[in-house]
Amino acid sequence: MEENLVKTVDIGAIVNKGKRIYEKIKSKYQPKYNGKFLAIEVDSKDVFFADSSVKAVEAAKKKYPDKVFFVVKIGFSVNEIFSRLKKDAL
Repeated sequence: MEENLVKTVDIGAIVNKGKRIYEKIKSKYQPKYNGKFLAIEVDSKDVFFADSSVKAVEAAKKKYPDKVFFVVKIGFSVNEIFSRLKKDAL
């Protein structure tokens, strides 16, 4: 079922909505929780906070089993995360 869900979801729209929501709420979490993760359900604007991205998504899936989530590492920009991943892969 999840495979079909991903095919019908506009990932770009989720990313755009998720970024806008996070920009509005990030002051609640930064800098105290830098390095932790938030999974955001963009339609309800519910957020799920955890020590790892997997745990944040697991918590979100309990409430919204058929949704796709925007996940952010608190205190890091997407560009920082991708550069670190690329550097680690080299």
